[in-house]
Amino acid sequence: MNSENILPTHIGFIVDGNRRWARARKLPTKAGHRRGYDVLKELAYVAKARGIKYVSAFVLSTDNLEHRSKSAVAYYMELSLWAFAHDMKQMVKDGFKIIFLGRREHLSAEILHAMDETEAESAGNRGTTLALCFNYGGQAEIADACRAISAKIARGELTADEITEETVAQNLYHAEIPPLDLLVRTSGEQRLSGFMLWRAAYAELLWIDKMWPDMTEKDFDDVLAEYARRERRFGK
Repeated sequence: MNSENILPTHIGFIVDGNRRWARARKLPTKAGHRRGYDVLKELAYVAKARGIKYVSAFVLSTDNLEHRSKSAVAYYMELSLWAFAHDMKQMVKDGFKIIFLGRREHLSAEILHAMDETEAESAGNRGTTLALCFNYGGQAEIADACRAISAKIARGELTADEITEETVAQNLYHAEIPPLDLLVRTSGEQRLSGFMLWRAAYAELLWIDKMWPDMTEKDFDDVLAEYARRERRFGK
């Protein structure tokens, strides 16, 4: 197969560096988050044009909600509500399926409504799936899967001896999302920060020095080219 035709089915981005991008330009940090959102949307369209079936992005972690300042969290919520309730409607019209992975606790009724409405409106779309990890933690996802499995055991639907790796995968958030083929983190940091820990088991990892708001279509194509050069062994 020509290396140009070797594409990841599922590519995930840890969209890091928004605040540092803004500070380097003496801009308020909210400008970095807004630019970061714009880049995410732009690259989602690039992914769709390239034929990538699943794009996931770590946009807000449970740790962000706990440790960031109240003003920062308030702006995340303001930007997110605007994006989910209004701006992403065009993406839905353009064929994207948009889903959200994460816990619903500590989110306002307005945001939850916007998330649910976006998922419902895009449910029938067959284009690229954009999975937004929002109020998300990888350990929390696995813990929640364990709770779901425990409930099934309590109802007599499953026994402990029947639990397999596939059982866990089937109880993750949006279990239809496949494992990550490629995980990309920007800003030069080289850690997972809890992003899709189960699905990242055999993902190819790529660290990029650029801040997320500086990412371009060329950078995206360079990422795909690097993926095509790698040999995936899956333990073989």
